[in-house]
Amino acid sequence: MRILVLGAGGTGGYFGGRLAQAGVDVTFLVRPTRAAQLAREGLRLRSPLGDADLAVAHVTADALPALAAAQPFDLVVLSCKAYDLDTAIDAIAPAVGAGTSVMPILNGLQHYAALDARFGADRVLGGLCFISAVKGPEGEVVHLPSPPSLTFGERDPARNGSARTQALAQACARAEGFEAVRSDDFLQAAWNKFSFLTAMAAATCLMRASIGRIVASDEGAAFVAALHDECLAVAAAQGQAIPAQAAEQARSLLTRAGSPATASMLRDLESGQDVEAAQIVGDMLARARQHGIAAPRLQAAWVHLQCYRSRRESPATP
Repeated sequence: MRILVLGAGGTGGYFGGRLAQAGVDVTFLVRPTRAAQLAREGLRLRSPLGDADLAVAHVTADALPALAAAQPFDLVVLSCKAYDLDTAIDAIAPAVGAGTSVMPILNGLQHYAALDARFGADRVLGGLCFISAVKGPEGEVVHLPSPPSLTFGERDPARNGSARTQALAQACARAEGFEAVRSDDFLQAAWNKFSFLTAMAAATCLMRASIGRIVASDEGAAFVAALHDECLAVAAAQGQAIPAQAAEQARSLLTRAGSPATASMLRDLESGQDVEAAQIVGDMLARARQHGIAAPRLQAAWVHLQCYRSRRESPATP
């Protein structure tokens, strides 16, 4: 399987790097400055699960059309922030040939409509990941202590067991450093993550605090639980009720005493970066409104995040 990974930052760099480390044919689509760094220093992974310094194949946008024409890709892995989706789609388009599939591992669910419209739904696999990783100050990919996992599958259950998901599963089985799950019910897996992630992001961003600090406050645990209930209600209304075991596991993580956990959105917010507010919290709230579900805690978090983005974009405006 020949794979193109968009970007060599925390997420794409880690999963693509682990696959490359195992001998899978992986190429990274990167900007010229990152390409020069990879040529000079290689891809450097720093992880509790094992460090690696890898010589990896990479390509820049100007060279991608010729490369894809000469050596077509079987799979393009889209690993970017959800707010960069439009430019990411344009960047990978030259690599999406007749036999190429696209697998996004973005947060949220909004991106599927745009990918389907550009490439056709039959070419777009379901994909999601759990990982806490960043690109360090020297360009190294730093995996923070957390169990990384990659889940993928056909979005149309009639196509379960497809050759392309089998090939990807075989490629992932060669790699170490992350768990790979081929799901026969991908949409459910996606909603399990979406409901949990939205509650985590809304709570930690609204309170500007870790889960442990929130639940240690008076009424904090009750607030987070009620916020999670809003997300669970939306999932059920969408026909994707979260199974009891998954809901209980999520609730345990969201209300764990002393937990240092925060959403990556809070880390982005605290460092002054853009945030995936519309694609996660805003989208969940919009779905709640469509079904007539009261979601005051989601609403508060959405207003908070909009104000943050407004101040970031126009700091001089009152």
